[in-house]
Amino acid sequence: MTDDPQTLVSTDWLERHLKDPDLRAIDASWYLPAAGRDPRAEYEQGHIPGARFFDIDEISDLRSEMPHMAPPVEKFISRMRAMGVGDGHQVVIYDGAGLMSAARVWWLFRLMGKSDVAVLDGGYPKWIAEGRPTEDMAPIMRDRHITVTRQNNLVRDVTQVASAAKLGDHEIIDARSPGRFQGVEPEPREGLRQGRIPGSKNVFFQTLLNANGTMKEPAKLRGIFEAAGVDLGKPAITTCGSGVTAAVLSLALERMGHRQHALYDGSWAEWGMYGDLKVETG
Repeated sequence: MTDDPQTLVSTDWLERHLKDPDLRAIDASWYLPAAGRDPRAEYEQGHIPGARFFDIDEISDLRSEMPHMAPPVEKFISRMRAMGVGDGHQVVIYDGAGLMSAARVWWLFRLMGKSDVAVLDGGYPKWIAEGRPTEDMAPIMRDRHITVTRQNNLVRDVTQVASAAKLGDHEIIDARSPGRFQGVEPEPREGLRQGRIPGSKNVFFQTLLNANGTMKEPAKLRGIFEAAGVDLGKPAITTCGSGVTAAVLSLALERMGHRQHALYDGSWAEWGMYGDLKVETG
């Protein structure tokens, strides 16, 4: 793969740069409750040296009924300052699944106007499999100034997505499994209808990854999106269950050079809750 400090870097790249004074590694592990995994406990048992833990559920908009919605700018600033992550830093984000929730935090940094942010290709499982260094001590964190300029073009709300579905002027791309997309598999969250946003296309996020959790090459990614019927000439809106795996699609689009993409933050947790929003199945 080609290392790109604004999208995706290899384990080789990260180990080479791990001691750079302006590098910040972030463990952004997060799992659905059914996985039975505790990301913070796993972080405390072992992590990439110097890595900070990013709690996706806490660093969010807790005023919202939806899970882990993007936090207010002020909250993001205060949490990053406390973690010693700020201006002038190269951020590398990883997770314990390989490549899943790290993409969400990559998108969140982009939303906040930070571009020197990459996801670790293959994540912690690949790092461990290769016998690279780990530690169980929390890093010493010194307050660091951070400047944030929210990029509203990178996020969409339910009204904007409903309009896009009606007008057909965007490709709405759903990262959930084919069964959930077709409405034949139950949703992991209670109280949600089954199905999909009308007119949306299905690119299951795992199809974009190799067996070892690394992302496929841009030419292969493009082929997967095109095979799903996605018109890459249109701007894209990515969606999923709760706005986490949608960001894997956003990262893939960025890797392919498709710059016009935004993420539907409420995703199916919101759309599936409101009976007045149309749903397709089958």
